Amino acid sequence: MAHDDRVAIRDAVGRLHRESGLPMVFGGAITGRDRLQITEFVGAKSGTMRGLRVQVGSGLGGKAMAMRRPVLVNDYARADAITHDYDEAVTGEGIRTMVGVPVMVGRSVRGVLYGALRGTVSIGDRVIDSMVTVGRVLEQDLAVRDALERRNPSSAIFPLPDEHALEDAPPEIRRRLLDLAGRVDDPAVRDELMDVVAQLEGADGGASGAGAVPGAGAVPGGGAVPGGDGGETTTAASRQAPPRVRLSPREREVLVQVAMGHTNALIGERLGVGAETVKSYLRTAMRKVGANNRIEAVVAARRLGAL
Repeated sequence: MAHDDRVAIRDAVGRLHRESGLPMVFGGAITGRDRLQITEFVGAKSGTMRGLRVQVGSGLGGKAMAMRRPVLVNDYARADAITHDYDEAVTGEGIRTMVGVPVMVGRSVRGVLYGALRGTVSIGDRVIDSMVTVGRVLEQDLAVRDALERRNPSSAIFPLPDEHALEDAPPEIRRRLLDLAGRVDDPAVRDELMDVVAQLEGADGGASGAGAVPGAGAVPGGGAVPGGDGGETTTAASRQAPPRVRLSPREREVLVQVAMGHTNALIGERLGVGAETVKSYLRTAMRKVGANNRIEAVVAARRLGAL
């Protein structure tokens, strides 16, 4: 789990750098009881913080984990609101201003995203909002992945390759491909991933004919997997984005809560409605996105751009 969280946090750190405009962003995943390890960086210069292990309650990130909310300091070395266990590593990067946003799935802290400046200029609300938004997206991704890992991959909303067709691939590569095929949103990237899967199947002698990829070679968004029925090859011109659907604000709110791993009862408490009302919103959302269960609905809504 920790390794997978680290991969997801790496992607989120890259997205955070693009969306926040901060010169230095970094993050880490929980690697043990009450402990975080910072491993992912953009904009680091000295490397003094790489691999730093942060205990809950210690430093800025530890306080964010303990309080389960964003924490900001404008002069790290002199801040009274945090402990100074990691001053040497932080000041070694020249950091003065820092904000940490905890990544929560359900009631568990799974990591922290950080943004930093090497001066005492204050970080504005817009930047903090962008950090929180990236953190929420990461939380949804982790929650959906957790839920999918508890179920058979065939429950995903669009076809996944048969795991047995990739028997000769290293187990980690096979698992990652199956996982990515079930989570990627961009139709062009998804098609390329399915092409790779088809090539691996072809190496096993199973790329042609029905059964190589469920759905007789078809991939979401149009086109065909090379080696599928008819021998067609997916081209950029044949790829089409999946149709968009329109969810109501309440339907979106319910699906976001589902993605975070919450029960209908807890969702009802958070939204101020009854559990039966939550079920009603779920049913209509599932019908709109063509899903058979709540987890499929989250995956489908994200893929269709509705969540």
